[in-house]
Amino acid sequence: MGDLSKDIKSNFPSNDLKAYINILFTANWIYSKELEILKPFNISPQQYNILRILRGAKTELTVQTVKNRMIQRAPNVTRLMDKLCAKKLINRIPSKVDRRIVNIIITEDGLNLLSKIDDKWEPKFLKNLNDEEAEQLSYLLDKIR
Repeated sequence: MGDLSKDIKSNFPSNDLKAYINILFTANWIYSKELEILKPFNISPQQYNILRILRGAKTELTVQTVKNRMIQRAPNVTRLMDKLCAKKLINRIPSKVDRRIVNIIITEDGLNLLSKIDDKWEPKFLKNLNDEEAEQLSYLLDKIR
C-alpha cells in the first residue's frame, strides 16, 4: 500500500492537509492511468466521458445537457464534439422546435468503440478495495462535496 508522505517525500502539518493533497495526488494518478487506457483508441478522457453520457442516455441529448453531466467540465465541449463527429462517433441533429438547439446522439461506431474500451477497461487499482471499502470511499468522497 502506498504512503503519500513517502511517495512525495513530504510531511504534513495536519491530517486535513494530507487528505487534501492525497485526493489531488490520487486524482492525477488515476487520470494518468485513464490516459494510458484511452491512448490506443485515440480519444481523450473528455471525449470518452461524452460518449459514455450519450450511451447511458439511450436517446439524443442537447449539448447543454451533455455539458451539465460531464465529470470534467470543459469549456471546449463544442470542439470535443466536432472531433467526435469527424470520427463518426456521434451525430448532430438539429432541433425541430428551435434552430438554436442542437441535439447529439451516439452512433453505432461510437457504441462499438465504447464496447472495445469496456473490454480493456479494468482499473486494477480499484481491485485493492473490496466492495464495502469501495462503497465507503464513494460515501466519503460524496461527503467531502
